Amino acid sequence: MSDPLILGIESSCDETAVGIVRGLTLLSNEVASSVDEHARYGGVVPEIASRAHLEAMWPTLTRAVDKAGIDLSEVDAIAVTAGPGLMGALVVGLSAAKALAYVLNKPLYGVNHLIGHVGVDVLEHGPLPKPSMALLVSGGHTSILRVDDIATDVTEIGSTIDDAAGEAYDKVARLLGLGYPGGPLIDRMAAEGDPQAIAFPRGLSTRRDLIRHRFDFSFSGAKTAVARWVELCRRDGKEVPVADVAASFQEAVADVLTAKAVDACQTHEIDTILLGGGVAANSRLRSLLAERCEQAGIAVRQPRPGLCTDNGAMIAAVGAHLVAAGVSPSSLDISADSSLPVSRVSV
Repeated sequence: MSDPLILGIESSCDETAVGIVRGLTLLSNEVASSVDEHARYGGVVPEIASRAHLEAMWPTLTRAVDKAGIDLSEVDAIAVTAGPGLMGALVVGLSAAKALAYVLNKPLYGVNHLIGHVGVDVLEHGPLPKPSMALLVSGGHTSILRVDDIATDVTEIGSTIDDAAGEAYDKVARLLGLGYPGGPLIDRMAAEGDPQAIAFPRGLSTRRDLIRHRFDFSFSGAKTAVARWVELCRRDGKEVPVADVAASFQEAVADVLTAKAVDACQTHEIDTILLGGGVAANSRLRSLLAERCEQAGIAVRQPRPGLCTDNGAMIAAVGAHLVAAGVSPSSLDISADSSLPVSRVSV
């Protein structure tokens, strides 16, 4: 049997995305972002995101099909993000996928958005070793996953207990007057600063914390420490050294993420780790993880930055794995699940 041709739809947040893959080969990956519409509010507004998805879905689908050089009738299956994410946004993508599956008489696969960030790497680097570890870092989620099989067996061994890393980046960027989204802005500003200038806290990293939360994350403390430091600086009439604050905050986040990821690999005796999610495009996180993994003898897989943010290709990639593994398709009656657990690869 030839490699399955899978169309993937992603609409969990503010990107309307459609990707098409044949097996592990990426044919097209079109994304329409509504980030500029949310920037004035300093974060994603669910109602605006949902309306933007409605407007962008068909044009994005059309571009993806044209670029892949296929006809929709050739597709073997439709994969779509069923969760987690913003409920209204998920419903738009899921409705589009159901309509396509029904009209084309193709199987439908409801896919976990977070597993998509794991699956997308295979389009660039080939099959993922079994088992592997995955460090997922995004605006809404920060997790360490043990991946025994992308299609059927993923276990969360650590997660954030408050702010996700990307959320903390957005809030700190707002404090510093940098704008939205905060991740890329802080990353660029940090390049001009001293990462050792300010000792911001490393959440859940004390000996006591490691007893109960060895592989968990907390970034609310670092975010609050930045807010207090900036407030005191301004109260004393001093100019805030924005570049140093950005660099020091980024160093604190990257330090915790990479230290816990390496510890997880060593504890579980796994020698391959995948970095995924929107924040995985962060330059310091990528370089520090590579440095620490090299020292520990752990292989690192990092998708190119363009595949780290939400996209349809990652959903299509998981769909291809589900088809190859013989997993039963989803029902056309499936519902969006804004809090879909990461252990459920498909619904």
